[in-house]
Amino acid sequence: MFSITVRDHIMIAHSFRGEVFGPAQRLHGATFLVDATFRREQLDEDNIVVDIGLATQELGAVVAELNYRNLDNEPDFAGINTSTEFLAKVIADRLAERVHKGALGENAKGLAGITVTLHESHVAWASYERAL
Repeated sequence: MFSITVRDHIMIAHSFRGEVFGPAQRLHGATFLVDATFRREQLDEDNIVVDIGLATQELGAVVAELNYRNLDNEPDFAGINTSTEFLAKVIADRLAERVHKGALGENAKGLAGITVTLHESHVAWASYERAL
């Protein structure tokens, strides 16, 4: 399996419900490094996984929709604990929509999957992997 990874970052605010979250139940900020890895079994006719420039551009567009937002106030996330794992899935699903619409080029339709990893710090991160 071949892969390429592109990176961006987001800064959000949110709070959680539930004792398991301790002090994070209060409103707090988070900054995440966001890695999006695109996979395919065979390279395309240009010997690439996907156009890295388009992948970078589309990841940037997806994270821009979340950047500098209080997720508690976003209708898409009403009543949801926007955990790192959950946000990784949201970003992966939004990237998948863009792949299916052709935003990463026609050859991107040959991708096998996407993995999105959100790094909370240098010692903790979460990922979501999905097929395309």
